[in-house]
Amino acid sequence: MCYRCYWPTSLCWCGSITPIRTRTKFVILMHPYEFKRIKANTGRLTHLCLADSELHLGIGFDEHEAVQALLNDPKNFPVLLYPGREARDLSRGELHANDFAGRRLVVFLLDATWRLVRPMLRTSLSLQRLPRIMFSNATPSRYVIKRQPKPGCLSTLEATHELLVALDRSGLDHYAQPEQLLSVFHRMQDYQLHWIAENKRRGVKSRYARRLQPEAPGRA
Repeated sequence: MCYRCYWPTSLCWCGSITPIRTRTKFVILMHPYEFKRIKANTGRLTHLCLADSELHLGIGFDEHEAVQALLNDPKNFPVLLYPGREARDLSRGELHANDFAGRRLVVFLLDATWRLVRPMLRTSLSLQRLPRIMFSNATPSRYVIKRQPKPGCLSTLEATHELLVALDRSGLDHYAQPEQLLSVFHRMQDYQLHWIAENKRRGVKSRYARRLQPEAPGRA
C-alpha cells in the first residue's frame, strides 16, 4: 500500500503526477468518512496534484491547530468555496486582486458528501465567518461511477478544476496544466469501470454498479 495516495503500490498514482504550482493555496478539509471508506476519493487526488495544498481530517476545525494558523495568518486572505446568495461569483468577476491587497488567496474546500458537509460547517464557527466564493456555468459533473444529487454538484477534484479555470480567466491565478486534474479523474474512473465490468463477468455485485442504475421514479 502506498500511504501517500492510499492505493496498492501496483496502482500507485504518485509517480505519474507532477504537482501543479499555483498562486492560490488550497486547503482540503476531509471528513473522516471519506478517508476511511471512500477509496476513490477525489480530495486526496486533488491534494496530490497541487503543489501548494494541504489536507486535514476532521469534522469541526475550530480547535485544529494547522487550520487555525492558516486562518489567522495576516499574510493570508482565507475564503471558503461554498455556493450561496452571499458567495462571490468568480465567473462574474466578483473577486478582485485589490480585495486581498497583497495577501495570498487561501481557498478552503470541504471534502465530503453534501449530507456530511453541512455538519462540518455547522460545527466550525471559524469557517462560517469566512467570505464565500463560488463559480457559475461550470461543466456538469463528469462522474460516471457515482450519481450526483443535483446537476450542479461536483466532486472536489472537479470543483477545484472549475475554480482554477475561473481564477485563471479573472487574472487571479495561472492554471498551467488544466488537463492533469481531469486526466487523473478519468483514469481513476476508468480503473473503477474496469473492475465493475470484471466483477459483472464473475457474477460479483459491485456497489458502484448499483449506483449507476437509473433511480426509481419520484426519488430525489
